Formats: sequence, structure tokens, C-alpha cells
Amino acid sequence: DHNPGCQTMWLAGAGIKRGTIVGATHELGYRAVESVYHMRDLHPTILRLMGLDDFRLTFYFNGRNYRLTDNGGRIIEQVLA
Repeated sequence: DHNPGCQTMWLAGAGIKRGTIVGATHELGYRAVESVYHMRDLHPTILRLMGLDDFRLTFYFNGRNYRLTDNGGRIIEQVLA
């Protein structure tokens, strides 16, 4: 039952803003209470840092074009330098 409602992630380099802390948890660290992001938000953020547009990056599979971020995700602007 360790941090079931929140996670900690450390990012560095590649256009990440130095010394930035995004979000907060309540006093026991059980759940996020400020600037809540989903894990799927990390994918478009990393793709942006790599210089790729997640809406244009597709692959063809089973008769359909898929995006890596088909199931959602928004760029975490607060970490971009």
C-alpha cells in the first residue's frame, strides 16, 4: 500500500527545466492533490522533448493507423525548459 495514488519521477536533460517540482501529495503521500497527471501524460511529453509530434507519429497495424498516444495524454508543459 505504498503510494497507491501517486508516483515520483525524476527527469533530467533533453530540455527539462532544472529544479522544477510539479505536483504535491497530501501529508501521508497517499494521493496526489496538486497538478495531477496520469502516467499516459508522460509519453507525449517525452515525444515532444525528442522533437516528435505525437499526433503525426503513427504506425499501421491491423488495417488502421495508430498513434502512440491514442488513449490520451497531454504534454506536461511545466517541466519543459
